[in-house]
This record gives sequence, structure tokens and C-alpha cells, in this order.
Amino acid sequence: MAEVQFRFRDDEPVADPGVTVDAFGEQTNALAVRLEPGDEPRDLLPHLDRLRLVEVNFPSFGDGRGYSAARVLREAGYIGELRAAGEVLVDQIAFMRRCGFDAFAPEVPLDPADAEAAWSRYGEVYQPTTDGRTPIWGLRHGIGRRG
Repeated sequence: MAEVQFRFRDDEPVADPGVTVDAFGEQTNALAVRLEPGDEPRDLLPHLDRLRLVEVNFPSFGDGRGYSAARVLREAGYIGELRAAGEVLVDQIAFMRRCGFDAFAPEVPLDPADAEAAWSRYGEVYQPTTDGRTPIWGLRHGIGRRG
């Protein structure tokens, strides 16, 4: 398991390793789950109240299923840590944050200056998503807030 390089939360990190989605349903004491490509994130919805960590594996940079999993969980009300792990690249992390990821454990550590530049590159956004930022059209019409 890769070390968490960036974490945007104030609560204590979960030290327990994530169990598989199948094992999670059978274990009443598990707090963390590891979501693999092909796992159905909706299977976790009945357990959101006890989940503290969902680690989403990105086995390759071209596999975008983790983005959808993040949105499904956040839109369903999941408030725990949502960690992107594996093939996490600097040119994708801003979009991962917009989808709801708040921790990153890249297989290959990222340059902190490059990561900061990626997160601050776009001052305005066009699509609504789970990060609370108001799209530019909403700002234009007086809906919502900036940043």
C-alpha cells in the first residue's frame, strides 16, 4: 500500500488497511474498504454511517471508473476520507479533488510544487460537482459562492 502523500482533512487518519467490498459486508468491525475497478460503489451505500475510509484503486491512469465511484459515494452523503491510490498523476489530481477525493496515495510520489500548481490552476469551474465550488454560470447569475 502506498503512503498517503496529500490529505485534506482535519480528522485522524484511519490506520486500518481497507478490506475488499465483499469482505466489508461480512465484517461488522471494519472501518475501511478498498474499492477496485469493477467493484460496485453502490454496494457500500447501506454502510456509509460506519465507513471512515474508502480507498479507490487506480491501477492505470486511463481507468476512470474511480471518478464515478467517488461521485456516487459523495452524492449519496459519504463524508469520510476518500483516498485515490495507485496510478495517481499530477495532471489528474485537480479533477480527482473535484469529484470528492480528499486524500492521495500515489504509487510514485508527486512533486509537491507541481501538485500545488495543479490544484490552483483553474480559478473558475464549469461543471457542478461534489467539491462545493459554484460553476462560472452560477456565479454569473448570482447563485452560490466562489472557491
